[in-house]
Amino acid sequence: MLYKYAVYLNNIQPHRDTQYNALIHFTMDSKKFLLEEKDIPTAWYNIVADMPVKPAPMINPATSQPLKADDLFPLFSKEASLQELNDTDKFIEIPEEVREMYKIYRPTPLVRARGLEKALGTKAHIYFKNESVSPVGSHKLNSAIPQAYFCKKEGVTNITTETGAGQWGAALSLAAKHFGLNLAVYMVKVSFNQKPYRRSIMQTYGAEVIASPSMSTKAGRKIITENPNYQGSLGTAISEAVELAMATENCKYVLGSVLNHVALHQTVIGLEAEKQMEMAGEYPDIVIGCFGGGSNFSGISFPFMRHKFSGEHNTRFIAAEPESCPKLTRGKLRYDFGDEAGYTPLIPMYTLGHDFAPANIHAGGLRYHGAGSVVSQLKSQNLMEAVDIPQLETFAAATLFARSEGIIPAPESSHAIAAAIREAKKADVEGKAPVILFNLSGHGLIDMAAYDSYIAGDLSNYQVSDEMIQKNTQKLSKVN
Repeated sequence: MLYKYAVYLNNIQPHRDTQYNALIHFTMDSKKFLLEEKDIPTAWYNIVADMPVKPAPMINPATSQPLKADDLFPLFSKEASLQELNDTDKFIEIPEEVREMYKIYRPTPLVRARGLEKALGTKAHIYFKNESVSPVGSHKLNSAIPQAYFCKKEGVTNITTETGAGQWGAALSLAAKHFGLNLAVYMVKVSFNQKPYRRSIMQTYGAEVIASPSMSTKAGRKIITENPNYQGSLGTAISEAVELAMATENCKYVLGSVLNHVALHQTVIGLEAEKQMEMAGEYPDIVIGCFGGGSNFSGISFPFMRHKFSGEHNTRFIAAEPESCPKLTRGKLRYDFGDEAGYTPLIPMYTLGHDFAPANIHAGGLRYHGAGSVVSQLKSQNLMEAVDIPQLETFAAATLFARSEGIIPAPESSHAIAAAIREAKKADVEGKAPVILFNLSGHGLIDMAAYDSYIAGDLSNYQVSDEMIQKNTQKLSKVN
């Protein structure tokens, strides 16, 4: 049995293994900071309970009234529905069956990016939480496991979902197989074609994978009829997955981002990182996560953000999104659907409009039109920041990271790396040396076609016009 005692002397914290009578030292030169299985969090952190101002409620479009858990039961598992609307319990216990499956890959390492620091010549201390070590190569398994478990516990036999780049679909495919569930995944068509090996991973785990839009749903048929060459979006894939779930017996829909219960499950990332930063003898001045719907950013940020609420720390939190899908930096705070067909509740969100057609960038997991209600509320109160980053800058950052740290990052994660590099360079100019923490949400070993295109000079940047944003959001209701 390992036990810990905190001694911070000359930036050294010893951990003693009494069984083997060995001392493990974390020093100023340490590269990785590792926890043990017993350090896996026993509860998720529910930021809504701590927020100074709660998010506006989601609205049931059929009644125009605030959403109740009963409204969600037909679509989601009951436990996920209750977690979604829980705004009172600061911590929510992680079931033991979920913690046992977490042990496959958790706790994940915290790594000091010394190679990147050297390559930049920066005085900043840069750390990253390495979620790429999971069996599917990303953070998405953190929510896939509990959601599949809740469905199995409820007696559900079939589940559906959407996926952009395939990370979420791969994660849920593994979790579904573990708990004996049948899974259908609607994968955004452009990623279905760009990333065939992610499709193969899902199929290897036993999932059925359908390119979206498809002819298998009313929503898909309508979109294909109106635009035969449309390459899809997460909003479209969600519509198809929701429609299939509602039409299939003993079936639930499982979502990989945006909603509060998904962000809740992802807080295992930040809760572990808190302990690991303590091992390193430092505390982050800046926390960064890439941003699509919010699961990864929420996971790394929310546990640290509670110390900002309490006044203990004044950490900056930065969401890094694509320049081609700038919902936080240029979107409007409105009530909008979470999907293209309008099957979901109305969510108070920064949005580009639910019928926004994103460019076919390689960061498929970030091609989503809106932000979750919690992140949107935090952004509206200036408790966090957002930056939008051009595609070419993200791949330049990814290549530098790969060459200096040895890990090829996912295109999505590269947005966080690019933002961290920006902050380090800015700090050097200002004569500062901040502690920067970002989440490496996944590796890019199945995204090498994107790197091939970058190396060959075939990638471009994409920008969204103000006119397009105005057109897509002008009919949406403002959030009071």
